[in-house]
Amino acid sequence: MNAVSRKRRILITLLITAVLIVVLINSAAWIMKILFPVYHRELIFRYSEKYQVDPYLIAAIIRTESKFYHRAQSKKDARGLMQISPITGKWAAEVLGIEEYSPEKLFEPETNIMVGCWYVHILGQEFGGKLENIIAAYNGGSGNVSRWLKDKRYSKDGQNLDNIPFGETERYVEKVIYNYKIYSNLYK
Repeated sequence: MNAVSRKRRILITLLITAVLIVVLINSAAWIMKILFPVYHRELIFRYSEKYQVDPYLIAAIIRTESKFYHRAQSKKDARGLMQISPITGKWAAEVLGIEEYSPEKLFEPETNIMVGCWYVHILGQEFGGKLENIIAAYNGGSGNVSRWLKDKRYSKDGQNLDNIPFGETERYVEKVIYNYKIYSNLYK
């Protein structure tokens, strides 16, 4: 093999490698969007805007709670996309004026996303917009998070959680933040 053939072969190999890298990079976003879809996008954006919450946080909560399955129901009877408890649903129905409310309405994507966005907004106000506290309260209850923030074992400064004593809530916060980062980077 002469030097010209060898150079040509190396050049062709480098060119093919470069093309494959470009194709892989471009298809990575496409693949990630398949793995991290945003179903009910119009509802998520409408109610996120109405209640001034980040739509990608809402998508991350939905993915973590129900994987976008609107008929999801937990052992504790939380329902729908955002796994709203009937008690929270009833409270929201009274405040928001949802007519003919029943817990079954929580399986309806529009009602569920509206209530979920409203509730995340309420938690945001209660916890000064601190993401980890909001997410922990969404899963573990706002009363628990308030108590943890007052306890030096869990919060050194009374503002941020250093430790979350509920393992389930700690894992939940990690999952939602992970999903939130992906949704934010992928769709913004």
